[in-house]
Amino acid sequence: MDKHNILGVHITDRIEKASVVQEILTKYGCNIQTRIGLHEVDRNHCAPNGLIVLELFGDEAICDELRDTLKAVKGVEVQQMIFDHPH
Repeated sequence: MDKHNILGVHITDRIEKASVVQEILTKYGCNIQTRIGLHEVDRNHCAPNGLIVLELFGDEAICDELRDTLKAVKGVEVQQMIFDHPH
């Protein structure tokens, strides 16, 4: 891939949707180069929302399929950033 393909995955009901999202991420695991999970947590609170940042790798069609599969999950919002590398 001659570009950085980044997905931001916002999960609005992390407790309810985490297992579905994890199953999808496992299925496409060979196309995820970097994964960072963010959510608010402290001693008295664990936020119901979560954000996952994914750096994708490999065949563009498979990466698009991953994006579309995540978008199809109710309560999951996906934003994509693509940075091209000029030659």
